[in-house]
Amino acid sequence: MAEICVFSIQAYQQLGDKITQLGGWQRGSVEVEHFPDGERYQRVITPVLGKHVICLGGTLDDACTLELFDLANELANEARSLTLVIPYFGYSTMERRVKPGEIVTAKARARLLSAIPQADLGNHIVFIDLHAAGIPHYLEGGIRHTHLYAKEAIKEMCHQLCGHDFVLASTDSGRAAWVESLANEMGVGMSFVFKQRLSGAATQVKAVQALVDGRKVIIYDDMIRTGGSLLTAARAYLECGATEIHVVASHGLFPGEALQRIQSSGLIQTVGVTDTHPRVHQLSRPCLRVTSVAPLLVEHLKQSLQNEEPTHASPRSRRSP
Repeated sequence: MAEICVFSIQAYQQLGDKITQLGGWQRGSVEVEHFPDGERYQRVITPVLGKHVICLGGTLDDACTLELFDLANELANEARSLTLVIPYFGYSTMERRVKPGEIVTAKARARLLSAIPQADLGNHIVFIDLHAAGIPHYLEGGIRHTHLYAKEAIKEMCHQLCGHDFVLASTDSGRAAWVESLANEMGVGMSFVFKQRLSGAATQVKAVQALVDGRKVIIYDDMIRTGGSLLTAARAYLECGATEIHVVASHGLFPGEALQRIQSSGLIQTVGVTDTHPRVHQLSRPCLRVTSVAPLLVEHLKQSLQNEEPTHASPRSRRSP
């Protein structure tokens, strides 16, 4: 098989290093400079001709999205195959139009990624725990895509925090089926809260499903932003008799002082997240626990690259169990 080389945008250098080390692959080097007028200069240093290229980066914001797009455009010119690994897909809550004239940003980002030239054996995009599972269907041009689930990392965090005796809970009834599926897989109880929205920014808990009295509770969600919903749910579970509240999530965004707010509330003892979002490397709080998705990615990438065909594959979507 052709040599494998791993590149990453600047925000994902740490995860890129982990993937390279675990995979035993070559680390791609990129020269990056920023000009006073805000423009960015990039130059690929490591030759990629005939190599299977992995390009790692999340669409965290507009700058990261364009950095990933520009880098992938250059890599595709000579790569044997190009695999875009997007651990966190930004704008995922803007995946559909609610009001007339609203821009479906998730769709626009998917179309941008679809415009990257095809490598010799085609392009493949790998997502992790998308907030909206339908986002890959916005991709165009026959790009293959895989939606990986970080449930093994989530399960590992849950057992590290509370052993095997806890109730897995959600922040609202809308994600109850999602939480119930994982709870059944782990053999633990599940719970969720019923909420009533009072305004655009305020909600009120109306009821709590399932008994949590005298039990440890782990609230599970796909991503944490400001933590407002988590704190509302945590307070409800404690009022119903829960002895401890912990939180696990795939993506930890924590803008501003969000994590400090969660810790200072006194409601939540531990927050466990993966490293799909680089913000977690910038934070240091006693409550924060970080588990890497590098093993998950390396396992998938090794299998995927071994199965590369010598011709362009037909479009297909794969969903990991």
